[in-house]
Amino acid sequence: MNLRVTHTHGEDITVTAANGTEILRYVYRPDPDPFESRKPYAHPLRTLSGRTVTGYRPSDHRWHKGVQMTASHLSGQNFWGGNSYVPGRGYLALPERVGSMRHDGFGAFEAAEDRLAVTEHLTWVANGGAEWAREERGLTVHAVDERTGSWALDWSIRLTGTRAEPLVFGSPTTAGRELAGYTGLQWRGPRDFTGGTAFTPDREGAGHLMGTQGPWLAFTAEHDEVDAHSTLVFAHAPENLDERTAIHPSHWFVRAEPVPSVAFSWAFFDEFELAPGESFGYRYRLLIADGAWDRDRVTARLAQLPW
Repeated sequence: MNLRVTHTHGEDITVTAANGTEILRYVYRPDPDPFESRKPYAHPLRTLSGRTVTGYRPSDHRWHKGVQMTASHLSGQNFWGGNSYVPGRGYLALPERVGSMRHDGFGAFEAAEDRLAVTEHLTWVANGGAEWAREERGLTVHAVDERTGSWALDWSIRLTGTRAEPLVFGSPTTAGRELAGYTGLQWRGPRDFTGGTAFTPDREGAGHLMGTQGPWLAFTAEHDEVDAHSTLVFAHAPENLDERTAIHPSHWFVRAEPVPSVAFSWAFFDEFELAPGESFGYRYRLLIADGAWDRDRVTARLAQLPW
């Protein structure tokens, strides 16, 4: 399928499918409110039929923006945005703790008829201006397939610590809040995804999946206004779950209610450190599909898309 890529310099990148549907908008300009943790994000994501499958600045969490890289607890700073969880005190508005991710430029930008591959360079900046880490981010749009009604977004991160001291990654759960281990790459669904169905290869239900591990997790829901369902599949590259190659075990953060959200959490239950000058990397895949897919369909499509 032919893709049309539009780059508005200093603003965003959009990808439009051959049928005229804008399936991706990646925004890398600074957000207006520092409290929401200024950083690039992908919104909207749409299925090939035009159904929006991301939420943006919802009233319950203004800092939730489509798909974005986050770090909820990082050496006392909040690179997630919004309120910070403080042990014994709960969530507090602490703007002095909220950091940002600065877009520094694109190292590669390759647009073809059926594929977009971008390499982005970013700097993680603590509140006050100290530069704590360099990130090389990869974004690839591919596998756009009218037959299956799906397309894929690969998102990778390579993070290198530049702070003089180790960077300590954690989450609200490592700080004492039960089953709130959100951090890492995060998706916020639209309002009509509330109450949707989450499932993995061997179990179902967001409540049963919170804090578990596995190669992929799917989330399917029915849209308002139209008689249609959509499905998102969140998949790990094999090395993410290999204890020989991953810096720290990953677990699923998933909720269907009160808000629809999924995160590839890299520090759900335990903290980990990144020494000065050291790096870690993860690769992820999001499959965006029309219809209410089941396990067999998810498994078959992922098998057709080798890493």
